[in-house]
Amino acid sequence: MKIFFSLLVVFVITAAGATTIPTINFSLSAPHTPQQLVDSLNVLVMLTLLFLAPSMILVMTTFVRFIIVFGFLRQALGTQQIPPTQILVMLALVLTIFVMQPIGQQAYNNGIQPYLQKKIGYVQAFDRTTLPFKKFMIRNTREEDLALFFRIRHMSNPQNVKDVPLTIAVPAFLISELKTSFEIGFLLFLPFLIIDMVVSSILMSMGMMMLPPVMISLPFKILVFVLINGWDLLIGNLISSVK
Repeated sequence: MKIFFSLLVVFVITAAGATTIPTINFSLSAPHTPQQLVDSLNVLVMLTLLFLAPSMILVMTTFVRFIIVFGFLRQALGTQQIPPTQILVMLALVLTIFVMQPIGQQAYNNGIQPYLQKKIGYVQAFDRTTLPFKKFMIRNTREEDLALFFRIRHMSNPQNVKDVPLTIAVPAFLISELKTSFEIGFLLFLPFLIIDMVVSSILMSMGMMMLPPVMISLPFKILVFVLINGWDLLIGNLISSVK
């Protein structure tokens, strides 16, 4: 095998010496006209937005609430890795797109589309694009969470949504989403906890202490969740909880 590989390398080098190998030249040239500069900046802005898109989905949408609640549901059922994490992430992502689609459409119509048509500049396009997301985040943010970051920054209370900077709206929104998801997770745990306690009490009264209660309670929890149409109830209440 080593001899064959060596002969192959020698053959490639010999062939390369006998033929012309095409070369690719990567070079950056300075813009000669203002239009070329604008086109280069547009490409840079689009690449930056594509790079930041996953982070924006995490911090400015309902994705955090959905994925944490689904994680609590899996823990409450005790099914370990069922459903798989990839399925839960994709479900949370699909629901996030469903909820955020009107807001994204409004941001595109107000900011991105006029900018692509060269009717407004960078700064105005950024303000118009982020304003619908900022309104959404503030609607779903508790006042005490918003006031916390204003106190940390030693800033006066805002008069309207435009007075709230993104550097304050985003962390306050994340904290509120974490609180909301933990509250929903607590309510999810209660019925399944009752099933675990009932099964444990029955097994202890029967003297079957060596039998793990999880083995008995798990089928009952899955059965109850299916009978009450749990996925529809959970997803419907999650979406209705978004303002």
